[in-house]
Amino acid sequence: MKQIVGVADMKVSNNPKESIITYSLGSCIGLVVYDSVARVGGMLHYMLPESSIDKSKAEQRPYMFADSGIPRLFKTAYKLGAAKQRMQIYVAGGAEILDQKGFFNIGKRNYMALKKMFHKNNVMINKQDVGGNVNRTVRIEIATGDIFVKTSGSKEVKI
Repeated sequence: MKQIVGVADMKVSNNPKESIITYSLGSCIGLVVYDSVARVGGMLHYMLPESSIDKSKAEQRPYMFADSGIPRLFKTAYKLGAAKQRMQIYVAGGAEILDQKGFFNIGKRNYMALKKMFHKNNVMINKQDVGGNVNRTVRIEIATGDIFVKTSGSKEVKI
């Protein structure tokens, strides 16, 4: 069974029959977490770095922003038995698709918001595929923790 994570969305599961997938990450960030002992996996697809730009939007759609979505992803995984010290972290996206001259740098700002938050909370990224100017689709299999990435114009690969 496939759970789809849309833009400004999050899913967490401990069902071994499920996979979680998000499509077409451009400047957005796809953050995947997995605890192999608890067999809990989750994914967040956020669009913007800071909720302070629109407080009311952040209250309605907390997964739209790094600073409000990331803590919710981790806390939801913890509720299903995941532990911070066992979490494997994968990050994808942060590309400059529509802004290839780097005027707004949304992709870079999204990634830097995550890095800053992770540094402050002593969280390490295990693998990543960020930057550039390609869209990425990311999928995790809950039973195994296997993560697959597909970039524009290429086949899906296990990372």
